[in-house]
Amino acid sequence: MTIPDVSAKSLHELVSLAGRRAVVTGGGRGLGKAIALRLAEAGADILIGDIDGTLAERAAAEIAERHDATAVGTAMDVADAASVAAAGELAAARLGGIDIWVNNAGVFPSVPVAEMSVEAWDQVFAVNARGVFLGAKEAAARMDGGGVIVNVVSTAGFKGTAPGLAAYVGSKHAARGLTKQLALEFAPKGIRVLGVAPSFVPTEGNMAAATAAAEAMGVQLDPAQIAANMGTGLLGRIGVPDDIARVVLFCASDLSALMTGSTLLADAGDTI
Repeated sequence: MTIPDVSAKSLHELVSLAGRRAVVTGGGRGLGKAIALRLAEAGADILIGDIDGTLAERAAAEIAERHDATAVGTAMDVADAASVAAAGELAAARLGGIDIWVNNAGVFPSVPVAEMSVEAWDQVFAVNARGVFLGAKEAAARMDGGGVIVNVVSTAGFKGTAPGLAAYVGSKHAARGLTKQLALEFAPKGIRVLGVAPSFVPTEGNMAAATAAAEAMGVQLDPAQIAANMGTGLLGRIGVPDDIARVVLFCASDLSALMTGSTLLADAGDTI
């Protein structure tokens, strides 16, 4: 299938997601919720999957009210094939199909390799790597007319990072590699696959993980101290969830129509 030339479209048409149906995993809060909000603002109908079904339903209700979109929330475990398939089936039934799938759900416990159990290691890879595989497989099976898969990777997919994050770093390198291979395999179906790699963004989950990591080292830090310790990057400030959501919107829209296989760094220059 050939990706169409969209040169004749207006800027408004290129950004618009009107008539498209999107699934966002881990969308109950944080980056996932910000992504879902921007996609809905651009015109997409949304299914939010989250391990916490109540959070997913609340986020969907907020999106429906703010953007007059069809928005559905559901409990979803991205590491479980049956749960991912059920979310895909629900999107097909409630939204009428799937055009965009955002693999955003992730976990990031901080445990030194010498102290980490095999089970804990496997759980990180189950969510962060197998979750990308399962989501992409489900999405591709339902994108008969082409579509876009966006994987939220991390700057940890490009480099090593803080002690204790070996499983996270390994799983995010895997997600970045999967982005390339999925792009190669799905191109004949007209499906583009892109990654977005944020640096640290102070979401609820990230702040909780940073607090837990500090406490494990015997250090008590408040949220302001944690954010300060993350640095501001070359552009003078730390990122916020919407900074990342706008890059995902670019990937999902026709603005990026000739792109596939790339992982875009949204990191204020952190990896230079």
